[in-house]
Amino acid sequence: VLTIADQATRQPHPADTLTEREIEVLAHIAAGAGNQAIADELVISVGTVKTHIHRLMAKLDAQNRTEAVSKARNLNLLPK
Repeated sequence: VLTIADQATRQPHPADTLTEREIEVLAHIAAGAGNQAIADELVISVGTVKTHIHRLMAKLDAQNRTEAVSKARNLNLLPK
Protein backbone atom coordinates (compact mmCIF):
# COMPACT_ATOMS: atom_id res chain seq x y z
CA VAL A 1 0.00 0.00 0.00
CA LEU A 2 2.83 2.41 0.84
CA THR A 3 4.49 1.74 -2.51
CA ILE A 4 1.28 2.61 -4.34
CA ALA A 5 0.87 5.79 -2.27
CA ASP A 6 4.49 6.76 -2.92
CA GLN A 7 4.07 6.28 -6.67
CA ALA A 8 0.88 8.33 -6.67
CA THR A 9 2.54 11.29 -4.95
CA ARG A 10 5.84 11.16 -6.84
CA GLN A 11 6.11 13.81 -9.52
CA PRO A 12 8.01 12.94 -12.70
CA HIS A 13 11.29 14.74 -13.21
CA PRO A 14 10.80 17.45 -15.89
CA ALA A 15 13.49 15.78 -18.00
CA ASP A 16 11.34 12.65 -18.10
CA THR A 17 8.79 14.65 -20.04
CA LEU A 18 11.13 15.59 -22.90
CA THR A 19 9.60 14.61 -26.22
CA GLU A 20 11.49 12.57 -28.80
CA ARG A 21 11.76 15.70 -30.94
CA GLU A 22 13.18 17.75 -28.06
CA ILE A 23 15.79 15.04 -27.51
CA GLU A 24 16.61 15.13 -31.24
CA VAL A 25 17.06 18.90 -31.06
CA LEU A 26 19.19 18.50 -27.94
CA ALA A 27 21.41 15.98 -29.72
CA HIS A 28 21.97 18.47 -32.53
CA ILE A 29 22.78 21.18 -29.99
CA ALA A 30 25.28 18.81 -28.36
CA ALA A 31 26.89 18.33 -31.77
CA GLY A 32 27.31 22.10 -32.06
CA ALA A 33 24.59 22.80 -34.62
CA GLY A 34 22.94 26.20 -34.81
CA ASN A 35 19.22 26.81 -35.11
CA GLN A 36 19.23 27.01 -38.91
CA ALA A 37 21.23 23.80 -39.28
CA ILE A 38 18.88 22.00 -36.88
CA ALA A 39 15.86 23.30 -38.81
CA ASP A 40 17.34 22.16 -42.11
CA GLU A 41 18.23 18.71 -40.78
CA LEU A 42 14.85 18.10 -39.14
CA VAL A 43 12.89 19.84 -41.93
CA ILE A 44 11.16 22.27 -39.56
CA SER A 45 11.18 26.05 -39.26
CA VAL A 46 13.72 27.97 -37.22
CA GLY A 47 10.80 29.20 -35.10
CA THR A 48 9.87 25.61 -34.28
CA VAL A 49 13.49 24.87 -33.34
CA LYS A 50 13.44 27.85 -31.00
CA THR A 51 10.20 26.61 -29.41
CA HIS A 52 11.70 23.15 -28.84
CA ILE A 53 14.82 24.72 -27.33
CA HIS A 54 12.77 26.98 -25.07
CA ARG A 55 10.73 24.03 -23.79
CA LEU A 56 13.65 21.67 -23.25
CA MET A 57 15.63 24.38 -21.47
CA ALA A 58 12.69 24.94 -19.12
CA LYS A 59 12.27 21.21 -18.50
CA LEU A 60 15.97 20.80 -17.76
CA ASP A 61 16.09 24.06 -15.78
CA ALA A 62 19.03 25.15 -17.90
CA GLN A 63 20.14 28.73 -18.53
CA ASN A 64 22.03 28.07 -21.77
CA ARG A 65 22.78 25.38 -24.35
CA THR A 66 25.94 24.17 -22.62
CA GLU A 67 24.13 23.69 -19.33
CA ALA A 68 21.24 21.89 -21.08
CA VAL A 69 23.64 19.46 -22.77
CA SER A 70 25.54 18.88 -19.52
CA LYS A 71 22.35 18.18 -17.57
CA ALA A 72 21.04 15.91 -20.32
CA ARG A 73 24.26 13.90 -20.29
CA ASN A 74 24.15 13.60 -16.49
CA LEU A 75 20.58 12.29 -16.79
CA ASN A 76 21.68 9.81 -19.48
CA LEU A 77 19.47 11.45 -22.08
CA LEU A 78 22.50 11.87 -24.35
CA PRO A 79 25.69 9.84 -24.64
CA LYS A 80 28.60 11.22 -22.61
